[in-house]
Amino acid sequence: MKHRSIDNDRRRLLIALAGTGALAGLESLLPSYARGEALSSQSGVAALVAGGSPRPVSLDLDVRRERVAIAGGHGSGITINRSIPAPLIELWEGQTARLRIHNHLDEDTSIHWHGLLLPFEMDGVPGVSFPGIAPGESFEAAFPVRQSGTYWYHSHSGMQEQIGLTGPLVVHPAAPHRIQVDREYVIMLNDWTFEDPHRVMARLKSQSDYYNYNERTASDFFEAVEKHGWKATLQDRLAWNNMRMSPRDIADVTGSTYTYLMNGRHPAAGWEGLFQPGERIRLRVINASAMTYFNFRIPGLAMTVVGADGEEVEPVETDEFQIGVAETYDVIIEPRADTAYTLMAESMDRSGFALGTLAPRAGMRAAVPPLREPPQRTMVDMGMDMSHGAMGGMAAGEMSGMSDGSMSMNHGSMNGMGDGGMSGMNHGSMNGMSDGGMSGRNLGSMNGMGDGSMSGMNHAGGNHNAMAGMAGMAGMGAEDAGPVVARHEQGGHGPGNINVAEVQRNRLGERGTGLETVDHRVLTYSQLRNIKPIRDRRPPSRTIELHLTGNMDRYMWSFDGVKYSDAEPIDIVLGDRIRLVLVNDTMMEHPIHLHGMFMELENGQGEHLPFKHTLSVLPASRASLLLTADEPGRWAFHCHLLYHMDAGMFRVVRVAPAEAFDNV
Repeated sequence: MKHRSIDNDRRRLLIALAGTGALAGLESLLPSYARGEALSSQSGVAALVAGGSPRPVSLDLDVRRERVAIAGGHGSGITINRSIPAPLIELWEGQTARLRIHNHLDEDTSIHWHGLLLPFEMDGVPGVSFPGIAPGESFEAAFPVRQSGTYWYHSHSGMQEQIGLTGPLVVHPAAPHRIQVDREYVIMLNDWTFEDPHRVMARLKSQSDYYNYNERTASDFFEAVEKHGWKATLQDRLAWNNMRMSPRDIADVTGSTYTYLMNGRHPAAGWEGLFQPGERIRLRVINASAMTYFNFRIPGLAMTVVGADGEEVEPVETDEFQIGVAETYDVIIEPRADTAYTLMAESMDRSGFALGTLAPRAGMRAAVPPLREPPQRTMVDMGMDMSHGAMGGMAAGEMSGMSDGSMSMNHGSMNGMGDGGMSGMNHGSMNGMSDGGMSGRNLGSMNGMGDGSMSGMNHAGGNHNAMAGMAGMAGMGAEDAGPVVARHEQGGHGPGNINVAEVQRNRLGERGTGLETVDHRVLTYSQLRNIKPIRDRRPPSRTIELHLTGNMDRYMWSFDGVKYSDAEPIDIVLGDRIRLVLVNDTMMEHPIHLHGMFMELENGQGEHLPFKHTLSVLPASRASLLLTADEPGRWAFHCHLLYHMDAGMFRVVRVAPAEAFDNV
């Protein structure tokens, strides 16, 4: 394989140190949850907070830059209360929180309480919700706690998030939890580099694939020629070159500089938690990395997903899930055997992994599965119109990385589509597609689509707005949507956009990148179902369509092709019901995060749409969300890939009474 997660000699040394306990000595700043201590739970097992009973919380958080031992080496990091990662904060629903941040740095800092509902002045985004915390100054975030679930906190200043200023935040419910467990563990995932993050950004700007050690080579070209012929190979290369991307562009920053950590632990040593066979355990999995998507699994042990982004969902049993940057999942596991289990968090590009162990006794270990082959982007990721020779005669093998099921369709999920629901569609555009080419695809989000809701769609024409008439795609006809106020024609996406997908698909039922062909169950967004029905049943009065845009060659990222410094705020009238449509014109996943409010993902679950504060939007896809703008203030809205946000993929959402916008 052309990639490595850790240099072999260094890895052997670290494993040896771990065996002698020396590596643990290098991790003296680890917080208690990283040392395998369970959270407080309703059963009172191994409580971190004395008594584990609901109470107001008042904490002082001291932010310092220190020389730290982490990731098998030493470097400069930012600690909170001399801990890296930052300590666990536990709050209680219905109580109050007073969190005082004291800045001991020689630069400004901030802390954003990711996913919490609170006054916008407490949200912690410099230049948006407050000025920031100057050196030597303090700031108190005081607010009533209005929710429960798994969240996290991090700096929103510069690149501090990359060098340690991240921590878990758990809010316990006011009443006993609906799902009782015997113990709980935080599983926080990070990517760590000893490089200065500003240097990382400079390298990406000068050469966007600087950290990609898995790019195609001349030998790959000739292997493809031998397998598929000159014509197909040249057409494939031309298609990718026109996009100025490679099918192996999976992650901007990889294991060539990153070490992937679980609760601050290097994979050579790994995090360790204990259990008694037969116990029910809640794992609160948090992706607190700067740039890395992880595929999380526990070989030999099923997981039941019961929470997403802090909000409860109806239980879904699965074997693996992909977790985007800034997302959280709560899963329940019930290990019954007297054996150890490996917690495997593999980076999406397969350049490395974070590692943990759950075992009945300290020191037990399970086998660590080898890294799987790196995935590749497909023509679907490119947004290609697959009709009328769009493949350019390319051999089927040139779509390497697309699983047989990646275009699978569940025809039963089109219930409710009227006889005219596909009128005007050029059916010839599917010529040449094999019988199994769309087998098994879940189109649950098209349930209830009204007559003519796809009228006029012509795939053969590659119409950029071919999906526009679908309005929200999820369970609603076009007549339910308000006026589109941000529709863009092809080529009209601003200077920062290099590509407009010919076809944008609803991909909520698809597995994440690299998981298309695994032989076990994988969670998809279409499976998430809220335990409660939606509260606001008004039809949206307005649709806001935003395009996720980029130029990988120049490392430019933006919304609608306009970077943050040149963009106007998105103004929403307080109390309005909004449909937000996100269109990914790029060939990369983007975890899009809205501060201050939850969005309801239109995923075909009727009145039980799941809440999300962060949504991973797959390449060349459209995703639709509903929003009730009931939180006044200025809220950040951005891609949570740190270097994308820093490059300009950021906007401000202003929520205010209508009269506030009269003179704007």
